[in-house]
Amino acid sequence: MWLYCVSVLVCAVVVSAQFPRECATPEGLRSGQCCPAPPALPGDPCGFVAGRGQCVSITADVRPHGPQYPHDGRDDRERWPVRFFNRTCQCNGNYSGYNCARCRHGWSGANCDQRVSLSTDEKRAFVNALEQAKRTTHPDLVIATRHYSDIFGPDGNTVEFENITIYNYFVWSHYYSVSKTFLGAGQASFGGDMLLDPSFALPYWNFAIGGNTCDICTDDLMGARSSFDMNSLSPNSVFSQWRVICESVEDYDTLGTICNKTSPIRRNPAGNVNRPMVQRLPEPQDVADCLQVNTFDTPPFYSTSSESFRNTVEGYSAPQGNYDPIVRSLHNLAHLFLNGTGGQTHLSPNDPIFVLLHTFTDAIFDEWLRRHGSGAIATNSDFHLLHV
Repeated sequence: MWLYCVSVLVCAVVVSAQFPRECATPEGLRSGQCCPAPPALPGDPCGFVAGRGQCVSITADVRPHGPQYPHDGRDDRERWPVRFFNRTCQCNGNYSGYNCARCRHGWSGANCDQRVSLSTDEKRAFVNALEQAKRTTHPDLVIATRHYSDIFGPDGNTVEFENITIYNYFVWSHYYSVSKTFLGAGQASFGGDMLLDPSFALPYWNFAIGGNTCDICTDDLMGARSSFDMNSLSPNSVFSQWRVICESVEDYDTLGTICNKTSPIRRNPAGNVNRPMVQRLPEPQDVADCLQVNTFDTPPFYSTSSESFRNTVEGYSAPQGNYDPIVRSLHNLAHLFLNGTGGQTHLSPNDPIFVLLHTFTDAIFDEWLRRHGSGAIATNSDFHLLHV
């Protein structure tokens, strides 16, 4: 079912993204501060005078890691982003962005106090917006192409950052977070302001409809199946022209370079005959059962946790919360159902269905928070780096 939500994601800020262009300089790195001014408010870092935000010191979790993380101090991503910056913008109210220049998703207006609703025209514009994001160099963010030890380049003063397109930045961020550098095979966190349009909120795909049909896999939405190759997209879809990047999960570890561009998107929904359990989408009751799991997470805070909402919505547990190593449900099942690019962890964001699948997962989490409250989320040094 093609549904829409108004506020589901958080704009990319420096604590969860790569780096604003203004900060990617030797001076910025050496100062450890990334607090740019909004373009409309020059000389006002983070829009402080205008009441938009303030430049604050980052408070990173300094508690000891659990036993599953034996490489303390050896990974640039650890206590992100303090290896690079220790002061960033903290935005007030509905203001957002790395410089507090934008509104949170779902809000608009000069003071970010007007709710946004989606029109029929915006539905039709969504595919075009994704295509534009795939082709347009990100105006604000660049990516690091070397580990921090080599970030200043061979001459010690040429910083190693590169441009990337808006959508590919999103793909690369996922790739960066799942690469196994000192962490073991990981899972990614998801977020980011891909479309760079403060009036546009991302829709979601309600994948909990059961059956073996991908109802958004049509040429006017996410691309139908090709009549020539059951694993390919129809040539009538703009997404058939997209190329997968970051195909090798080893590239950043061994080369430290931007991802390659290789094959087209592959997708064959319900086509994995070797795994019948992933040939059907989750059922509506699966979501209802998942929302009844009361505890956000349980030991060992990993993919083997039982009676854990986090592990249940992620899909490593049965919808009722009990861990079963054979089960794949909800989020994981939706990925595996796609049977192609979208079913491989490090490649999955290359298929734009990833966006809609994850916004629905976010919507489930949002509903869980409404029912159980944010106080139900405990903190513990044994938490593993997984995503919801």
